[in-house]
Amino acid sequence: MPSQVIELWSSFVSIADAPLFRLGRETISLRWLFQVVLLLILVAILARFFKGVLKNQLLPRLGLDLGNREAISTVMSGAGGALGYIIVLQAVGINLDSLAVIIGGLGVGIGFGLQDVTRNLISGLTLLIERKVRVGDFVEIENISGYVQEVSMRATVIQTFNGSNVVVPNTYLADSPVLNWYYETHRGRIDIAIGVAYGTDPVLVTEVLLNIAHSEPDVLREPAPRVIFREFGDSALKFELWVWTDAIERRVFIKSSLNFKIDYYFRQHNISIPFPQRDIWIRNAPALSPLNEPAETVGMPLAPATPSLKSLLQQVSYFQCMNDLQLRFLIESGYRKHLAAKEILFRAQEAISNFYIVLQGQMAAVYEENGELKPMMTFNPGEHFGELPLMLGVACPTTMMAMTDTVLFVLPREGFEQLLKEHPSLADDIAVAIARRQDVLAQHQQELQQLSRQEADQSRPINWIRDRLQKLLSW
Repeated sequence: MPSQVIELWSSFVSIADAPLFRLGRETISLRWLFQVVLLLILVAILARFFKGVLKNQLLPRLGLDLGNREAISTVMSGAGGALGYIIVLQAVGINLDSLAVIIGGLGVGIGFGLQDVTRNLISGLTLLIERKVRVGDFVEIENISGYVQEVSMRATVIQTFNGSNVVVPNTYLADSPVLNWYYETHRGRIDIAIGVAYGTDPVLVTEVLLNIAHSEPDVLREPAPRVIFREFGDSALKFELWVWTDAIERRVFIKSSLNFKIDYYFRQHNISIPFPQRDIWIRNAPALSPLNEPAETVGMPLAPATPSLKSLLQQVSYFQCMNDLQLRFLIESGYRKHLAAKEILFRAQEAISNFYIVLQGQMAAVYEENGELKPMMTFNPGEHFGELPLMLGVACPTTMMAMTDTVLFVLPREGFEQLLKEHPSLADDIAVAIARRQDVLAQHQQELQQLSRQEADQSRPINWIRDRLQKLLSW
């Protein structure tokens, strides 16, 4: 058996070393081809590794921005890779001088066949040197908008807002108009067109729009917002609100927030936004009278409409004083969750990251005894839970279960902290409500003592809670 293996190996070696053809003074064999391909792959891997080290470790120490690091690392790794290929070809015995004539002859054919690739390479080199488009820039190209993730020799990668990556050939970037919002600054202007009914006071419209613009945190005070009276339209007086921002990549969200405020404050000032109207005259109206007769109702009666989240939140005492804009922020920050009767929301010792408010139904903190879940404390509509584990960063000590069909409003940690910052009085109300639950405080007494770094004082637990809420407000 060993002798057969040796003979097989000898046959394989003889085949691998058998000459295929000659290239100058070098005899080409399978072994030679394998070595050359392996060395070229190794050079490519080393060049890529060198680019990563240069971009992420060496160049950041010089204080260069991401765009400069990408350009320098790409050019240097490309030059190093080309030099490595030449060294490999020279090392394996290929005289590049003898191939110059052949390469020159093939260059014309290759140039015609790979002209698009060549154009992309030249365009990529131009982009890297001129740095008109850099990594991290926010750009728009026709219907593509997003952040530049990578500028390579052949193509540029743009990450869009929906999370997808678009590979754009460099020739397309070089030949097409590119809107680069980050070319010099991140500043840009947002235009919002508004039409108001004829008879509306233009001065009042201007005042309301400017007040709205100044109330938006992302809108700059300099340049100041402007209101432009565009024209007298067919059915409306047409205005435009111009605002500037240093976060132009968030223009969709800024514009949405401004639109919400415009709708709210226009209603507060009885400013109506008209819509085009047309009068239709119908001949032979009596002949169409059967069409106007109501049809008979067939089938099951309609189910009652589900109460809106806005109406449910307005029934909670904490939120009754909020206006529509504040309720909109609250609704955007959280979500409604339905639980069936006896459904478990989370079990004891599970980490939670939400603040819960009961809107409908009833929740209960339960414990298990003889395989049965028995309620310890119940939470009715308008009451909340989960705030102490959320503030202390610990697991909930009890299992929470719906006693009936229940609707909860779930507010994640970030929204909960933002709510407390914008409504400090709400934080005090929550602290008072928590202090009344002695059993809940007892379950978290150890964490409260560690948090407050003071001796246990059962008579003043509200101080610990208020201190923690104040820390949340100061973050």
